[in-house]
Amino acid sequence: MTYTSLRFLIFTAFCLLIYGVMPRKCRWCVLLTASLGFYVIVLALGMELGMATCIKYLAFMVFTAASTYAGGLLLERQAARSDAALKAGKALWSKEEKKAFKEKAARSRKHIAAGVLAANFGILAFLKYYNFLADSLNGILKHFSSGLPGLRLFLPLGISFYTFQSMGYVIDIYRKKYPAERNFFKLLLFVSFFPQIVQGPIGLYSDLGHQLYEGKSLRFENIKQGVLLITWGFFKKLVIADKLVKAVTDIPGDYKHYSGTAILAAALIYALQLYADFSGGIDISRGVAQLFGITMAENFRRPYFSKDISEYWHRWHITLGAWLREYLFYPIAMSKLFQKFSKKLKERFGMKAAKVIPVSIASLITFLVVGVWHGANWKYVAFGVWNGGIIMVSTLLESSFTRWKQKLKIKDDSRIFNAFRVLRTFIIVLIGYYFDIADSFKSAMEMMYLSVTDLHISELASRYVFDCISVTIRESLVVIAAALVMLRVSVLQERDPSHTLREKICKKGFAMESLVFLALFFSVLIFGVYGPGNDPADFYYMQF
Repeated sequence: MTYTSLRFLIFTAFCLLIYGVMPRKCRWCVLLTASLGFYVIVLALGMELGMATCIKYLAFMVFTAASTYAGGLLLERQAARSDAALKAGKALWSKEEKKAFKEKAARSRKHIAAGVLAANFGILAFLKYYNFLADSLNGILKHFSSGLPGLRLFLPLGISFYTFQSMGYVIDIYRKKYPAERNFFKLLLFVSFFPQIVQGPIGLYSDLGHQLYEGKSLRFENIKQGVLLITWGFFKKLVIADKLVKAVTDIPGDYKHYSGTAILAAALIYALQLYADFSGGIDISRGVAQLFGITMAENFRRPYFSKDISEYWHRWHITLGAWLREYLFYPIAMSKLFQKFSKKLKERFGMKAAKVIPVSIASLITFLVVGVWHGANWKYVAFGVWNGGIIMVSTLLESSFTRWKQKLKIKDDSRIFNAFRVLRTFIIVLIGYYFDIADSFKSAMEMMYLSVTDLHISELASRYVFDCISVTIRESLVVIAAALVMLRVSVLQERDPSHTLREKICKKGFAMESLVFLALFFSVLIFGVYGPGNDPADFYYMQF
């Protein structure tokens, strides 16, 4: 039961009906029951797994929720005990005794948080990366030892998303940002909320938790906007993304039998297909949540309009980037080790080096994690190095670029210069996409080479590319028209981002709302990929 199936729509409508008739204080129980039921149903029907296996998958999510719940309470109780002890001994302890006690209490809390983080990230790392690391080590040590055995491991659905979301909660409790949740089942709902369990967005407890528990009233305005957003997500996924699946799998899977023109076309198509797939899925997730009056975090903000790669990562998969900045980048950049490193750089090379180099290294480490998060393969390591390296070089050379612009008298508000920056950023992003679509790092490099050395402009004006990408001319025209609609919507939203386009549509009255909804609905109905004889593709980020 995927988000684009009729069964999911019926499931959501049934949950919405039960949610609306239940007393306000019990509505979170409806969401919890729906979330746990959805997780099992998706596994049983969508992945064709037996009930025993489904329960095993569910057990991992429950363990994450239980360890998160226990860790939060322990951290809060430890903090309360240390504060009480300090208050009681305030008049009796010396300054040194107070300092020693504080350090001991801080270590205790740090050990609790580290234990919860290690347990959950350890499970994720073992399931996702053990075989990759074993194969890599065996390749290096094959002449010296028998090597590590391969294991038949499984990756529970959505484990990366609910692990990151839960560990963000633990770190926030450690930082004393808010009180720990005392109801285990409420925390389990935060971990398992069904619209986001498959592919995010990654929510913060401070933003999402209270919305899940307070039992919001059903409002017609939320239902209208939610339905519009869901339909828009269906449009992106079924009319654009699913029509292009074969193009981005067939050519990279057998790239040596295609020209560089076809390979480049596949990479460009992937840029469109991935965005329509991922953002379409997130639109459906956010739209379903909005039906219940719950606002989930925005995950995309027109990323292909970015003027540099750093801005791109602030617009693409926003919640993952925000999580990594808050819980990885800043702790690394502000750690005692990096502060000492910065101090040494200042003494030897000056203030500029002390500011720029540690930040650049922290960025590179963060993007290495981004790369590895995408998958257990060296190509994803290269993906992280590529993006992190570009940001690192950009940071190091920022002052040089500023002087270069001043010498050439280029203004920051120049339309031509900004168009160049957008195109330059897209090319950098496109190079990174080669690592996504290739089977391996070697394949990605060979595909990049062929895209440059075996590019034939004449093939773009012939049927060759259409034949290679397994998309008919009629389907291509449909995709182009749909992509232009998506581009137009993005341009309108970029001009005035203060309100969403669906909010503006809903303010224009019932006639306009109905017209837009019916246009999207019939576009999906007529041109979408669904029904008998079609195998709708899973959302790309379900594998994480």
